[in-house]
Amino acid sequence: MRKTMLTLTALLLAATVFAPAAARPRAHAVAPRAAAADIAAAVAGPGRPEDQTKLDESRKPVEILQFEGLRRGDIALDLFAGSGYYSEIMGRAVGPAGGVLAWDPSNFVNDKARAAWTALKQRQANVGFFVTPATALSLPANAFDFAMIHLNYHDFYWESARYGLPRMDPAAILATLYQSMKPGGTVAVIDHVANPGGDTRAVVEKYHRIDPATIKADFQRAGFVLEAESSLLRNPADDHEKSVFDPAIRGKTDRVAYRFRKPRK
Repeated sequence: MRKTMLTLTALLLAATVFAPAAARPRAHAVAPRAAAADIAAAVAGPGRPEDQTKLDESRKPVEILQFEGLRRGDIALDLFAGSGYYSEIMGRAVGPAGGVLAWDPSNFVNDKARAAWTALKQRQANVGFFVTPATALSLPANAFDFAMIHLNYHDFYWESARYGLPRMDPAAILATLYQSMKPGGTVAVIDHVANPGGDTRAVVEKYHRIDPATIKADFQRAGFVLEAESSLLRNPADDHEKSVFDPAIRGKTDRVAYRFRKPRK
C-alpha cells in the first residue's frame, strides 16, 4: 500500500507539472534538438541562485546538454536532483511544452531543501519535485523522453548510516528507469571517474567515484545502448586517488559523460 501511494504521488505530481499528452509534440518524432543558443539562454537567464551559476564553468551545461541531445518539448527526469541545478536549466531549455520531474531520496531532503525547491518551482513552473525513500523509487511507464543522472549514479552503490541512506540495488533502480523511458529515450550519465578494480561499494564509500566500466556494464545489462561518450569533462591531472570532496580536486574531478538510449525495438 505504501509503495502504491508513493507511485500515485509521483503520477499526480507529473500530471500537474506536464501538459496533457495530446497537447504536446512527440519529442523524438517532431521536436528539434534544443539549439546551443536556446540552452545558453536557459543557463544565462536571470534568477538562478549564485551558488549554482558559479558551477557553470566547471560543469559546462550548455555543451553537455547539447551533447546529450536534450530537445525542446521533452519530458525529462532528474534523478538525485540535489539542489535542482540541472532541473532548472532543463526546465527552461525544454520550453513550455515540456517539463522536468525531479527526484531525491527522503533522507537528503530537509526543510531548507524543500524551501529551495519551492523557490525553484516559483521561478520555473514546469519543474516538479517528489521525494520517496531511497529504496522505494517508482516511476510511470513510458513517460520520459530524457533523463539526467548528474554526478550521482555512484550514489546508488552508497550506503550510509550517518546520512540515513539505506543499501540500494542499482539493478532494480535501472530496471525502474528503463520501463519509465519512452522507446528511443535518452539517459545522460555524468560521474566522477575511479580507477579500475576494487569493490564498487568500497570505492564509492572512500572516494565517491565509480569505475566507468561499471556504469557501462550496468546500463547495458538493463537494456540500454551506449550511443556516445564525450571528453568534455575529462581531466587527466586528476589521479583518482582523492575523494571528490578533497579541496585539492573538488569541482575539477575527471568525469565521464555518457549518452545511453533505450532501443526503439
